[in-house]
Amino acid sequence: MSVEQKVTYCRICEPMCGLIATVDNDRLVSLRPDQDHPLSQGRACPKGIAFTEVQNDPDRVLTPLRRQPDGSFTPVSWDAALDDIAARLQRVLTEFGGDAVGQYFGNPAAFGYAASIWSGFFMKRIGANHLYSAGSQDINSRYVASRLLYGAATQLPFPDLPRTDFLFMLGANPLISHGSALRAPRIRDDLAGIVKRGGRVVVVDPRRTETAAAYEHVAVRPDSDAWLLLSMLHVIFAEHLEDRRAIAAQSTGVDTLRALCADFPPEDTAARTGVPADVLRDLARDFTAAPTAVAYARTGACLGHHGTLVSFLIDVLNVVSGNLDSPGGSLMSHAVIPLEDAGEKTGAFDYDTKRSRIGNFPAVHNTFPAAVMADEITTPGPGQLRALFVLAGNPVLSVPNSAALDQALRDLDLFVSLDFYVNETNRHAHYILPSTTMLERDDLPMAFAACCPSVYIQSTEAVVKPYGQARQEWEVFTDLADRMGISMLATGSMERLNPVLHWLERRGLRFTPRRMMDLLLRTGPYGDRFGLRRRGLNLKKLKQRPHGIMLAEHTPHGVLAKVVRHNGGKVLLDPDQIVAEIGRLGHAPTTSTEFPLLAIGIRELKSQNSWMHNSPTLMKGNRRHRARINAHDARAAGLADGGRVRVISADGAVETEVMITDEVGPGTIAIPQGWGHRGGGWQLANANPGVNVNELTSNRVEDLEVLAGMSVLNGVAVRLEAVRPALDLAAASSSVEST
Repeated sequence: MSVEQKVTYCRICEPMCGLIATVDNDRLVSLRPDQDHPLSQGRACPKGIAFTEVQNDPDRVLTPLRRQPDGSFTPVSWDAALDDIAARLQRVLTEFGGDAVGQYFGNPAAFGYAASIWSGFFMKRIGANHLYSAGSQDINSRYVASRLLYGAATQLPFPDLPRTDFLFMLGANPLISHGSALRAPRIRDDLAGIVKRGGRVVVVDPRRTETAAAYEHVAVRPDSDAWLLLSMLHVIFAEHLEDRRAIAAQSTGVDTLRALCADFPPEDTAARTGVPADVLRDLARDFTAAPTAVAYARTGACLGHHGTLVSFLIDVLNVVSGNLDSPGGSLMSHAVIPLEDAGEKTGAFDYDTKRSRIGNFPAVHNTFPAAVMADEITTPGPGQLRALFVLAGNPVLSVPNSAALDQALRDLDLFVSLDFYVNETNRHAHYILPSTTMLERDDLPMAFAACCPSVYIQSTEAVVKPYGQARQEWEVFTDLADRMGISMLATGSMERLNPVLHWLERRGLRFTPRRMMDLLLRTGPYGDRFGLRRRGLNLKKLKQRPHGIMLAEHTPHGVLAKVVRHNGGKVLLDPDQIVAEIGRLGHAPTTSTEFPLLAIGIRELKSQNSWMHNSPTLMKGNRRHRARINAHDARAAGLADGGRVRVISADGAVETEVMITDEVGPGTIAIPQGWGHRGGGWQLANANPGVNVNELTSNRVEDLEVLAGMSVLNGVAVRLEAVRPALDLAAASSSVEST
């Protein structure tokens, strides 16, 4: 077979940049940016290019593995693995019911449609109650804010970057993340374009991030975003800067909101936020005076004690300034394949329809906070978690109080992981089943593809056959269902598709994830309606245009009344949950004499959560884990640049290297997340382990965010201690003995 060039796109993060894969005899040779991709136009980040090393990694799991009594793993056939898993799972279901079964899926599952959909059908069919995801360490508070504001948890407004005059960013670092809950592959150009046409980019963050350093930086104390936004709204209302016409046309509840904001003048909140009152007042005035403006917040804003409130207030700022659902403002997400809309209608993406056994937290998209998983496993009683499936996830490195989960996983009656590495979590699994990579499967965009300033669609075929014995996750769950004698499409959210299922069955065709997505595409807003709309889309047309199809230069605006699910089609500014949350602000924890500093996390350009530290390209240049500490705090703790520091919280301690920098101000320490590798099968990652910052955090029920059950990973109170080198300690000991 000759060398081939195959068009595809990256599925590591939201931009989904276009890629060209060089393939030789069904082996990936290299990846490069796709110059003909309408959105990314020849740009891709280092992680996308380095995925070649993940695809070809000698440490990759390519055969089913079964854990032995001594903790080692040995290869096993697919039939033997699935037979035993099905039998064990059936025993748990027979004795304890579906309430004892659970699933956790990590970030990669959000970028491939088949795995999350089909595993979800399987879990629903067996009545599994314990559903968890990486969302409770990332974005669930944003979903809940949308549910309260719009009645639709999947409606994620995003900034119209190509047309805005003022971009206000909170807790976002898009020059590194490339945008989150936002599809903007050339976001570096988008930001530069705002300034070039006379606009402003203002970044509010405790750290002078790469994005903040390139534009205007407003330094803020960690976990004070709610106070800052309420003060901005206070100024807007007090000085009558609001757009009353837009507020009346688009929303209800403004009077309650105005009254709540009255208690947060900038002069009163300055001590909490660290932002001088005059700076905040000017910021509010300039934002409302700009011809077009948009407020945007992401992960950093979601991970404090009031993440849902912060996400809610960001959108409120857009509403009261007249910049919601408006060109140059915040646009409503718009899907070509209406998967999220179907999920909203069937209840798959609902909020607070059930509550967790531990902590009584509301379900978000039918998932509970991952922080309670350890206690759900170890706490006896009805509903105790006994069988767990983990898809593309490593929660031992991502949930708070990681040590508790690390220990609890060993108590499960059945633990199955679908992944392509042995990692810190699944080293405790009874079975590790080899999954396909993004290049070994077909795909269509979902989720954050709807958060794009342009309307665009692309599909991709698999560019290589699965290596070894790797299988797609959806096929694994189908095989399990067959072994257990159940049809996972018989009930629940598939009822509306029963006529289609019967039609396929009569023709001897099996309903697959791809056929489901084709159905949604063809019946969606741009679909061909099965031939009734000549220029409409179907999978055949997408396959003929492998670089994708630009359907509109700008995402539609003026659609708010159509997408809001509240009665009357208006945004709700005063839901009871938000009123109560603002009432709790005065009781939020902060620093103390014992723990005088606040720790925040860092997203790094060459890291993707916990799973790309085994790439030689991404790890070259002596990469290592380092905590960013201000010189003032370093002197107080007796720390030297390049030395070692022990960071201590009320819940744990970690030791890492010191990087003295003015990126963070006095009182703030920033520590990269996603590290702490140990005991898995990825050799390079284990050789450069770093530390797991989440060992500093708490999974106690009272320490989680109330409305979404979010893990609180920013604003963690800590203190610093210098770690003396072993040689110094030995010398000191020798000196004492000689004395």
